Amino acid sequence: MLLLIALSLLIGVLLGLLGGGGSILTVPVLVYLADLSAKNAIITSLIVVCLTSFIAVISHARNGRVCWTTGLAFGLSGMIGAFLGGRLTTYVPDSLLLVLFAVIMLAASVSMLRANKIRKPPPAPASTKPCPRHLPLIALAFDGFLVGLMTGLLGVGGGFLMVPALNNLAGLPIHAAIGTSLFIMVIQSAAALAGHASHMTVDLFLTTLVAAFAITGSFIGSSLSGKIPGRHLKRGFGLFVFGLGCFLLYREINQPMIAQIKDLAVRYQDFILGASTILAILLFYRLWLWAHTAKNNNDRNQT
Repeated sequence: MLLLIALSLLIGVLLGLLGGGGSILTVPVLVYLADLSAKNAIITSLIVVCLTSFIAVISHARNGRVCWTTGLAFGLSGMIGAFLGGRLTTYVPDSLLLVLFAVIMLAASVSMLRANKIRKPPPAPASTKPCPRHLPLIALAFDGFLVGLMTGLLGVGGGFLMVPALNNLAGLPIHAAIGTSLFIMVIQSAAALAGHASHMTVDLFLTTLVAAFAITGSFIGSSLSGKIPGRHLKRGFGLFVFGLGCFLLYREINQPMIAQIKDLAVRYQDFILGASTILAILLFYRLWLWAHTAKNNNDRNQT
């Protein structure tokens, strides 16, 4: 129990320090320390993410660091994806959920490690408004849907994906991107919980305990954010998440799990084919939009 409390506090501290990513530890902690099933751990994680993000977004909103229009453009499609992800969880075996979660952990760790190598753009002038008026709505809706689907299916907030997307795609300054991503996490987590409503089982004592210490940790992390170099912290945390993701893959990939995947592929072959086709079309359009946006930017730079 003491280890569970300590790790819940650590999750909150990391959320406060990094603005996202800490919640990715919640599901493994609940599965391996609290002995919850993967589905119940995902539901509990969603509640913790929703409550912690709601508390954290209040201070950001008071300081004008939440772009509501951008958040709704990203978050409304994300709510649809989160609801569908919550419904889909019923049909996915626990072992496969944990394997998918491990893949997300590896992607998150790569994102954190790459962030240290990317040069930050020069700071915007003080007169620049943090919330842009013109937004790439289709691209935001597409990215929001995919992040929301991941939130509903696996119970992670997705801040490690949302902050770079809002910063690069929507042009939000980093502090506004963090505040807006917290707002999106709240509405996406609520929609995901609605998707889980038909099969929801919640241990109130455990959920309250984890949420309370995560929220407490987020306040500690926020107070330490100016004293600890975020670059080195994010690199160390990224390496830790990478190692934990590899451990999950090693632990969960086995013959029974592979047999379950084959059985699912046979039973839901038509659905998988249809969903893959839709995703391929959306991805193609997203790549087309990115290529044309990059071309227009190059043309403007040359002129």
